[in-house]
Amino acid sequence: MHGRSVVRTALATAAAAALVAGCRGETVTLDGQRHTRAEPRAGASTASAAPRTPAAAPRPHRTYTHTPRATPRPATPPRTRVAAKPRSAPRVAPPVVAFGTSGERVRELQARLRRLGHFDRNPTGYFGTVTRASVTSYQRARGLSATGSVDSRTWTSLRSRTTRPTRDELYPPTTNPLAKPDSRCLTGRVLCISKSSRTLAWMINGRVVSAMDVRFGSQYTPTREGLFQVNFKSRDHVSTIYDTPMPYAMFFSGGQAVHYSADFAARGYNGASHGCVNVRDKKKIAAVFNQVKAGDKVVVFK
Repeated sequence: MHGRSVVRTALATAAAAALVAGCRGETVTLDGQRHTRAEPRAGASTASAAPRTPAAAPRPHRTYTHTPRATPRPATPPRTRVAAKPRSAPRVAPPVVAFGTSGERVRELQARLRRLGHFDRNPTGYFGTVTRASVTSYQRARGLSATGSVDSRTWTSLRSRTTRPTRDELYPPTTNPLAKPDSRCLTGRVLCISKSSRTLAWMINGRVVSAMDVRFGSQYTPTREGLFQVNFKSRDHVSTIYDTPMPYAMFFSGGQAVHYSADFAARGYNGASHGCVNVRDKKKIAAVFNQVKAGDKVVVFK
């Protein structure tokens, strides 16, 4: 029994040595019998090595194409619209001369425009539609913004091109400029009456002594044109046909006369006479009445 133990110990020692040395299929004699020790599989325990089984056939290799999944973007919250701030209207400088106003500045504006040919009448001192159209005409001629408003730029431009108006230019005797006198008005003492300018000029030897606005008869009772003379005068005359007052009447052609008209003074050119030459400035016609003599000429022309 002791001998067998020695043999078994020697056999175990040899097996361990073979395992350490890495021998394969080494033959060992144990108890008079030869034993071949198989190579253990990697990772297998040497104490309980089981017989090897044939390896299974390798599976064919599969090729996979990796398509990365798109990472979903986080949802973007809807944008909140911020209301745009309302644009404030550009500041407009106050006009130097405002539409609808009256006064000395308006007279100066009109006189300067008239001197440059953009205002076709005498200054009235009122800024109305006619004056605004004249301002627009000037602005277009000078390359300015044609607004019809007299801003500082327009006013500066206008003043730089004209001199300061005289008193006669600022305060003319008639609303419309006097027409060029008819040649028959250039000699002697004449009541020179223009239908186109609607003015009367009392002239002595070609010089204008006084001037005033006048109006004429309607198309049904027109004022006659031509060369006449004063036949007679009547300071407080009353029409026997129409029963209307005709103060400071100076008759020159039948029943037609130059005289003051309260209706003309009140209504302006909205009315008409029955053929007479109406005057609306009572003070002026009274002064001329005192100067005119019977026999003085009266010229009525277009």
